Amino acid sequence: MALDGCGTVCKYILLIFNLFFAVLGTAMLGVGLWLRFSENTRPLFEVESFNATTFVISVIVLIVLGFVMLLVVIVGDYAICNQKKRALHVYATLLFFLAVAEIVVGVLAYSRRDLVGRKVVEFYNSIYTLFTVTEDAGIAVTLLFIHNMLHCCGVTGLSIIEVVKKTCPAPNGFLEQIVMPTCPGVISDFFNNNAPMVMAIFIGIGVSLIFALSCSIALYYKLANSSTSHYLILSNITPSMTVSQHELVSDLDQEPVIFTPLTTVTMPMVQT
Repeated sequence: MALDGCGTVCKYILLIFNLFFAVLGTAMLGVGLWLRFSENTRPLFEVESFNATTFVISVIVLIVLGFVMLLVVIVGDYAICNQKKRALHVYATLLFFLAVAEIVVGVLAYSRRDLVGRKVVEFYNSIYTLFTVTEDAGIAVTLLFIHNMLHCCGVTGLSIIEVVKKTCPAPNGFLEQIVMPTCPGVISDFFNNNAPMVMAIFIGIGVSLIFALSCSIALYYKLANSSTSHYLILSNITPSMTVSQHELVSDLDQEPVIFTPLTTVTMPMVQT
């Protein structure tokens, strides 16, 4: 079905949105599966130690979120590229629930920021303890990302005794060469002092999902309007036209308009 300018713009906006969602969902699902089935982290799912409960829940959340995001992308790309109205309706429904979930999570994270901060600290302590036992390279990459993002160094911050010193960022100034901010303290302060920013991030993601939802609804109605054209089908047709008639009617969403063909007009004979 041909789309007008507005429908085409909505189509490409949704494709770009799905591309971003696919990258983010793949990263979350990959990290979650790696933490779940890695030889060094798999024992944490069998024994409850080192605050493993928070770690296990965090990994499960990563896997579920990554899977849901990829599912949304698959349904969306199928609906957009094939211009299927029913699939587009399912895609819009999924976007609606995701948008509501993001906004609710943002509000809850703000209202219960103390609890969220403690849970994130427990997750970091699990990663930290796991690295000190296994020295896994993948966990070292995770610590390197956290340390550089928050500019902190382990649970002690002391360069002399800190066992994860090689994953810490470069010190700023002479004093940080001796002691750097500890990650549990930085994480706790971050959620207490930047709770409005965290809520704004979640709500911002929810707003972007609502924008994508609006585009999907607009595209749905554009497809619905483009399929309302009527086809003229002759009631008396030759057998050779039967297949063509069947192919035309099979894809229509509405009843065809049938017209009876005009009878042959007898022309008067000119007598000589």
